[in-house]
Amino acid sequence: MTPVQQLRQRLAEGRIVMAPGAPDALTARLVERAGFPAVYMTGFGATASRLGMPDIGLLSQTEMTTHARDMARATTLPIIADADTGYGGPSNIHRTVREYVQAGVVAIHLEDQVAPKRCGQMAGIRLMDMAESGLRLRCALEARGADDLLVIGRTDALPAQGVDEAVRRARHYQDCGVDLVFVDGIKKIAEIEAVARAVPGPKVVSIVDGNETTRLTSADLQQLGFSVVLYAVTTLFTAVHAVSQALADLHAHGTPGTSRVGQIDYAGFCAQVDLDFHKDLDDRYGT
Repeated sequence: MTPVQQLRQRLAEGRIVMAPGAPDALTARLVERAGFPAVYMTGFGATASRLGMPDIGLLSQTEMTTHARDMARATTLPIIADADTGYGGPSNIHRTVREYVQAGVVAIHLEDQVAPKRCGQMAGIRLMDMAESGLRLRCALEARGADDLLVIGRTDALPAQGVDEAVRRARHYQDCGVDLVFVDGIKKIAEIEAVARAVPGPKVVSIVDGNETTRLTSADLQQLGFSVVLYAVTTLFTAVHAVSQALADLHAHGTPGTSRVGQIDYAGFCAQVDLDFHKDLDDRYGT
């Protein structure tokens, strides 16, 4: 099956899709090796890995779709990608959808913030009019044409205006025809439960490390009625902590041999990036 067929089958079977976030192509490959059914191309992680800066709308459409294309080359997993606000007006949204389809992405989410957007966990979110956002989602649905791309309507209303407004918007986006809805900015278990009760149908939830929502397992979330769970920052936060600790130890002791952080060895790393495949090509076809 194609990646999008894999994702659609799992959704049809009612099995929750666990999609860890990957800030880069190498991490996407690690997500696949770990046995997950999908990977999430997080804008938060993409901005951090490409710019070393916060997720405040700094990456362009071209940078994001290039990032997606690189990730699609590195993994056979279905890629669920952050498409921010669509990067402009209706023509920009149309181009965004076409670029993501050509990049090999199987699902995108579009959010209802005004530009410049920011991470859904941050303060200071400004929302666009709900009706306007619904029209933009309809534009994205039209733009996909006959291509098998899932469109996710995301609302960031919860931190800005509360759960009732987030639910109202999510249900409106369902009426616009999106495949799934996504209430972002959730930080509490009570908020997850409120969304689960009030929003029927296929829906996405994001579990952010450091919030109390990490107490809920994927099985708990499936029982609550969620179809997809994104773990947007788990790999990124873990990597930053490990690298920072390793560098601190190297600086203090003058050698990596005293590091308190476990490491993969050289051979193990080469296996992760499929060096043997390329060596075989060189052996058979090189001069």
